[in-house]
Amino acid sequence: MSRKNPGERITVREATSTALPESPPGQDAMATLGQHLSRTGVRVIVLLHGSILGTDVFGVQRLDELGGLKRGYSRGVAGLDALLALMREGSNGISPLPGGLKPPLANDDTTKRLLDEQLGDAGNFTNAYLELMRQSLNRGLDQPIHCIRELWSSEHHHLGRAMAAVSMLGYLRDRVEAHKLGQGDRILIQAHGQAGLVLALVSNLLCVTANSSRKRLFALLSDFASQSNRPDIASTIQRTAPLLANGALLNGAMLDVVTFGMPVRYGWDPSGLGKLLHIVNHRSMRTDGKAWLSKMELPQITMEMPIAWGGDYIQELAVACSDAVPTTNEAKAANKAVWEMVEPFDGFERWLECARRAVRIPSEGQGMLADYKDSTGSTNVRDHYFGHAAYTRLNAMLFNTTEIVQALYSAK
Repeated sequence: MSRKNPGERITVREATSTALPESPPGQDAMATLGQHLSRTGVRVIVLLHGSILGTDVFGVQRLDELGGLKRGYSRGVAGLDALLALMREGSNGISPLPGGLKPPLANDDTTKRLLDEQLGDAGNFTNAYLELMRQSLNRGLDQPIHCIRELWSSEHHHLGRAMAAVSMLGYLRDRVEAHKLGQGDRILIQAHGQAGLVLALVSNLLCVTANSSRKRLFALLSDFASQSNRPDIASTIQRTAPLLANGALLNGAMLDVVTFGMPVRYGWDPSGLGKLLHIVNHRSMRTDGKAWLSKMELPQITMEMPIAWGGDYIQELAVACSDAVPTTNEAKAANKAVWEMVEPFDGFERWLECARRAVRIPSEGQGMLADYKDSTGSTNVRDHYFGHAAYTRLNAMLFNTTEIVQALYSAK
């Protein structure tokens, strides 16, 4: 988590809002962007997301388990207990899912419709968003771009993200085979929130030279899959492992990734990817000139966060050492083993240290700090979900798509 100035790797933007259904010029712009994406080889766009609701999106369960306020220097930090209350399920205003639904969430139409009803387009790629993207990008294209919405399990812990990464490898292979993708073709995944961390793991698994670490992780996950009745994980590992070893999983196609509001945790291996861009909802509030960092000062953050004043606080605070806690002993043991492989941090003090580093953009890939103008003074969390809702709004689609094309696919 480098705090150094990213320099030319980063751009700063002010988001513009466009109601596409009522904007013929906006629709024309999207159609032009679709033509550009098609010319550059983009054949598939995947909108990958989880749920803000009912998933401990800040990862306070692990922090509470660590008992941070009971010992260590954190006891004397003013405002820390108030900050944890803003992050904790039950006191932060983020509703549970109906019927007590908890992760792992099913990637099916019923669950997606439920999220659309409960969240609308707040931190959620709705069916309406998908359909609008599909129609507007493909207008006039002879070979339409396949636009797909995928819901990951939303298990916000290392084991859950690792299993989701395995599932994503199988999914990518399915797309390659279904659409007959090969050299010159591109898959673009737009990932909201911790779905980006799943893709960070995917990037490492795609690395041809990462054979020993990949085998170790796959062995661990295969063991857990056999204990927990997850034959899908075991079969996906068997199917993809040989393809990964010889770099053939994508059959020569390229995988491009855009993350929206992804907490900075795992490292990325860009060698297995085509292009990589991280977009974060950010408003510079610092007085030290380090405008590329968020502001994490206690107790001030407890007054700024309820109105999403500084941008995306879930991205800022769901960093290393925070997490949801698996529910079974087998899962807890497997989670600990994955943890030791992917994140060399543990402890409440380490979480506080990572949060105070205030890093918005990982060391790998390009970055964009965009003010989505979602801080209106409202303290109703449903209006902004602490700055994490803005990226998936219908009226942000044209802005997002324009910036993605400009950053990744324009001739420079």
